[in-house]
Amino acid sequence: MKVTFLHHSSFLVELEHTILLFDYFAGDRLKGLHFTGTIPQLSTQKDFYVFASHKHQDHFDMDNLKLAEQYPKVRFVFSKDCKMSRNFLAKHGYPADITEKITYTAPEKTYEIGEVIVRTLMSTDAGVAFCVQAEGRHIYHAGDLHWWYWEGVGDLINGRMERGFKREMRKIEGEHFDLAFVPLDPRQEKDAFKGIGYFMQHIDAGHVFPMHMWQDYSLIETYKKRTDNDYFLSRIVTITKENEEFFFSL
Repeated sequence: MKVTFLHHSSFLVELEHTILLFDYFAGDRLKGLHFTGTIPQLSTQKDFYVFASHKHQDHFDMDNLKLAEQYPKVRFVFSKDCKMSRNFLAKHGYPADITEKITYTAPEKTYEIGEVIVRTLMSTDAGVAFCVQAEGRHIYHAGDLHWWYWEGVGDLINGRMERGFKREMRKIEGEHFDLAFVPLDPRQEKDAFKGIGYFMQHIDAGHVFPMHMWQDYSLIETYKKRTDNDYFLSRIVTITKENEEFFFSL
């Protein structure tokens, strides 16, 4: 199994017969930032699933629909807040049958899409998190489901975020994930480790990839230095750059 960290929260997972692309957006979409992750040339013979956890610009890019021009076996799995009408898509030059390739997902639902099973959780921000079963592998992508804690917003909002995050984690506690993609956001400063710390303590995942780091990867090593738990350390994947590749035998 090959995993490529493209940028921000976007990962490409390549299995024997299946490709999964999570939350990819073109690198120049966000003002003041330039991301360099690019989708490599992929097999046109594999089933290809393109996910978007919600419509924020750093997670969703409508232009991903153009992948259908090159990959005949592509399917799109979008949170329902990304929904686009047929007229809107036609106005932007997409063929009428593109809608047949799109599945819009709601929180707390399970979908059988082609050869994969997709279960969703409710985000604490927008959209959904994805739990994906493909070729006997179990993969978690959080999107913006996270223990968001911000100084100055007050206990009411921060408490709601904490309760919502822990509620969703209880729904997957006891399950095993081969891969997990989990936020570690430096904007939270001293509180950045709350979410990933809770995830590591409560969720069984073989390889945990921090994400949503806004191109600051130093926080990974900072977090790893906070614990002497060898099991924790062996599960956290250190990312150092965009377009970085990782290989696993699972």
